[in-house]
Amino acid sequence: MTSFSNKTAIAGYGATEFSKNSGRSELRLAVEATLSALDDAGIDPSEVDGISTYTMDNNGEQEVFRAIGGKDLKFFSRIAQGGGATCAPLQQAALAITCGVADVVVVYRAMNERSEYRFGQPMHSLPPTSDNVVFAYHGLSGLMTPAAMVGMMMRRYMHETGATELDFANYAVLARKNASTNPNAFFYGKPITVEDHQASKMIADPLRLLDCCQESDGAVAVVVVSAERAKDLKQKPVYIRAAAQGSPAGALGLTGFYRENIWPYEECAAAARQLYAQSGLSPKDLDAAIIYDHFGPSVFPGLEAYGFCAKGEAKDFVRDGNLEIGGALPINMHGGQLGEAYIHGMNGVAEAVRQLRGTAVNQVPGVRNMLVTAGSGVPTSAAILGVD
Repeated sequence: MTSFSNKTAIAGYGATEFSKNSGRSELRLAVEATLSALDDAGIDPSEVDGISTYTMDNNGEQEVFRAIGGKDLKFFSRIAQGGGATCAPLQQAALAITCGVADVVVVYRAMNERSEYRFGQPMHSLPPTSDNVVFAYHGLSGLMTPAAMVGMMMRRYMHETGATELDFANYAVLARKNASTNPNAFFYGKPITVEDHQASKMIADPLRLLDCCQESDGAVAVVVVSAERAKDLKQKPVYIRAAAQGSPAGALGLTGFYRENIWPYEECAAAARQLYAQSGLSPKDLDAAIIYDHFGPSVFPGLEAYGFCAKGEAKDFVRDGNLEIGGALPINMHGGQLGEAYIHGMNGVAEAVRQLRGTAVNQVPGVRNMLVTAGSGVPTSAAILGVD
């Protein structure tokens, strides 16, 4: 089987500011981030011939393409599962370029998820798709929001592993610590304490307010080209060493309650197996990671699923300071989605690019290989990015 490992690279990234009210359309946000990413790479917009994004993005590929001055769009694709899609468009871009379908692929995500709509609200008035019928069934039991659904998973995780709310507080404090020194983060200059976490409102047991990601307006885009092309461009190439999706038996969007392990784990483990096989790397070869934190506690089974510690041991791994800059596995140095912004994980991809270029605000010294993950508790995706 032909591999696409290391044959493509992220050559540029761009982002808008992150806010609670952008004051402009989502289309404009998408275009701003895309043009910024192309400028960062040193690529003219007319060269773009591929686009990949999320099914949940409200901006049509053709509209974005027209607005940037595109000439001939040859490839366009969308990935479902909300935040589970974060790294899958990178996989799509790598496949398209490696197969010769496209040469310059833009991956973008733009959203006014605070000022125009709110994902955390109870789901209702949805069309009768198969996914929505499943959501409606669980709504009868009161599981009407993502927080309620993930709360159910994490309560089971606590029961089986002995993890506590104080353990979860340790991650929330770390995320805000990193955000507090990141000028682009919404919570810049605003660290929290364990006591703040414990005093915050209970949203869906065991998830407290300070366990929940933000609702944000903003956009992020990256540009993917061949590894050879990337060497001649403006920025240090960030190679896509591996990219995978994971949806094992029993996987459903936030409602996989009918299998032996209902933690947000199995999908991540399925993606992890592919990443390590594709790249020839292991968890010990990774210098840092972006672990998707739509809900901070989900980071714990994520650390286990990607092989950084055994099942049930994440609480100790976190408590021992391993996630700090200078620890065994620094994660979410930008503050994550709890501290920086919630752009469906794309801001985490951007942070990985900065870390690997050596230009991040909270820089981890000597980073050469990084894991980036997508939403857990849903069919998911992940990637390993690296530099020479």
